[in-house]
Amino acid sequence: MSLRLRIGARGSPLSLAQTGLARDALARALDIDAGALTIIPITTTGDRIQDRRLIEAGGKGLFTKELDEALLDGRIDCAIHSMKDLPTKLPDGIVLACVPAREDPRDAFVSAKAKTLADLPAGARVGTASLRRQAQVLAARPDLTVATLRGNVDTRLKKIEAGEFDATFLALSGLRRLGVDERATSVVEIDAMPPAAGQGALAITARAGDETTLRALATIEDPMARLEIEAERAFLAALDGSCRTPIAALARAGGGALIFLGETLTPDGKKRWRRSETIALSGAGHAEAAALGARLGRSIRDEAGDQLVFDVT
Repeated sequence: MSLRLRIGARGSPLSLAQTGLARDALARALDIDAGALTIIPITTTGDRIQDRRLIEAGGKGLFTKELDEALLDGRIDCAIHSMKDLPTKLPDGIVLACVPAREDPRDAFVSAKAKTLADLPAGARVGTASLRRQAQVLAARPDLTVATLRGNVDTRLKKIEAGEFDATFLALSGLRRLGVDERATSVVEIDAMPPAAGQGALAITARAGDETTLRALATIEDPMARLEIEAERAFLAALDGSCRTPIAALARAGGGALIFLGETLTPDGKKRWRRSETIALSGAGHAEAAALGARLGRSIRDEAGDQLVFDVT
């Protein structure tokens, strides 16, 4: 096969690691040399901002904008993102072409001072740039202090080692893809702290109508992961999900059923709205998954009303 593809990705160590894994899987599926699939690192706005929360600079889309532009300009043929960075509405001309097999979606607790969040002493300093994690920490432990911690995985791990923070949370999937999952002090169970929608999954985007690329990417599509993502992103969209709203969602597909858990909180963790449901899947799996996520998201929105409109200045 003479196919050659240019794959765009962020230049962070995690992005390049997970892009390399996806590139190798694609090469095996197509039975071609991985050298025919060129990875092109692209620096995004989100990568440049290290001194403040992303919500202060525009929120979601900051890690995808430059990759979208490269796709539409024809400089790359596809782009690989962490699914949780992907806005619910894609630019015209770009489609979510492929959802490969998903890694473990759970959060990892990382600390040199405690085994779990419950073991931290009162007043301990937890570092995170995630509004979801901030709200979930404060919901469980309002006696803790939450401060902004940004940077790549290595940067955050070093700040924990240096004692700048007492603990942090990282996606277990990212630690595994970097081969440093032994750095997780413990793994957080789903019921205690549901992950961000799409966590652990990759999103491969491409130009609508580029049939050659779309056919190639279809060879590494994971149907179960796609079902899960359809439900989670529909839940997010129903809540107008952005970096300004603490939202968690996880769907698990298998055995002809889809299990869903989603929640929204106020940033201070004082109020939480949670929904869970299991449905049987028929032939219209994608539509059923999306309908479930959307329905539960609307249910929370109807109950919470104006309490979901937060002042984050």
